[in-house]
Amino acid sequence: MQKRICVVGTGYAGLANSACLADLGNGVIGLDVDEIKIGQLNEGLLPIYEPGLSEIVQRNLSAGRLVFSNSYDEGMEDAELVFLCVGTPSGMEGETDLAYVERAVTSIAERIHQPVTIVNRSTVPIGTGDWISDMVEEHLQRRDVPFQVVSNPEFLREGSAVHDWMHPDRIVLGTMDREAARKVSHLYRALDAEVIVTDPRTAEMIKYATNAFLASKISFINEIANICEALGADVHTVAHGMGTDRRISPHFLEAGIGWGGSCFPKDVRALAYIAAVHGQHPQMLRAVMEINTDQRKRAVTKVREILGGFRGKVIAVWGLTFKPNTDDLRDAPAISIIRMLENEGAEVRVYDPVAMERAKESLPHIVYCDSPYAAAEEADAVFLVTEWNEFKQLDMDRVRDLMQQPILLDGRNVYDPQEMRERGFIYRGMGRGYSGEMLR
Repeated sequence: MQKRICVVGTGYAGLANSACLADLGNGVIGLDVDEIKIGQLNEGLLPIYEPGLSEIVQRNLSAGRLVFSNSYDEGMEDAELVFLCVGTPSGMEGETDLAYVERAVTSIAERIHQPVTIVNRSTVPIGTGDWISDMVEEHLQRRDVPFQVVSNPEFLREGSAVHDWMHPDRIVLGTMDREAARKVSHLYRALDAEVIVTDPRTAEMIKYATNAFLASKISFINEIANICEALGADVHTVAHGMGTDRRISPHFLEAGIGWGGSCFPKDVRALAYIAAVHGQHPQMLRAVMEINTDQRKRAVTKVREILGGFRGKVIAVWGLTFKPNTDDLRDAPAISIIRMLENEGAEVRVYDPVAMERAKESLPHIVYCDSPYAAAEEADAVFLVTEWNEFKQLDMDRVRDLMQQPILLDGRNVYDPQEMRERGFIYRGMGRGYSGEMLR
């Protein structure tokens, strides 16, 4: 049976949830206070790049199952379920800023006039579900109207959010109300995924623990890569050998410059902060973050050692986003690397398939190029930072001939080291080993 759903928030998670819930046949209102953004969304113009999302939004707009609004009154009218998908940014110490959640919950509570289930998909500290329930109670205008709060953390990867939403590994529901769990799980019945029903705090912890573990796995293989490099081993083969063990699996065992984005950095910091506040000592989480930061510095150091310094050098950077198939620049390794290069006097030239316009506000002094070849022209070194498929298909002989010096820092281990060296590059990967090539 079709449900009437309000989704509060139209960021990456909010848009994916609005579109996919509508695609399952529900009537969905995507709510955001930004009037200009809402107008663009109702015309099918998305503020983000996410493969497949534009098509699904336009399809459901045309079918009348999806509409966007900046009015809480309109969004709450006849809504049976309200999904919270608002931002929860990180503070200076790693604490989670719940201002957007508080604002949204207050606005929702003041407009509840019929039974409603509030489904929280925002990533929030453990215990926030109880806080949301208390806040709704405080701001209810009608005390005779029942409501439930369900924690339903999302596990969507930017760049494959639609696929992940439609093919989840599991559905996690945190609630002590059996009827609320039944109502929310019924929404996902067509997805044929295991539904895990637990208490709200455990559900909230599952989200943090999942992201912290995945970030830890990346930092682990990056530390192994650094050891491999010191000992002359190849981390690419080491990771493959490890990944064939069913207890380990090959996923997230890809050595490189490290993780970024809106989830891993924020969530690992938040979990470490929560642990410390509650008297725990999260040494492993702190090490995971430290290793990740060091990988970016390590990449710059590798090239500095060859060039003897960056002052007056032209450096090309391929890729700005924290991962392929998104335009998200939040905590992207490329941003840190570019700022390090600028601080050391380099002229930086960049190319990214989708994110250059978005980058110009935060990186106004670098040169933006219309192709990877243009970025590499007369460059003293190329840093491959984001593993877009476009970079895997380049004419590398042409790249070499365009460069002032053929130095290639492969931050994602995209290229075969031996092949690149045979083509005449001074090649540096992450944990791939090398044997002291000299500049021509």
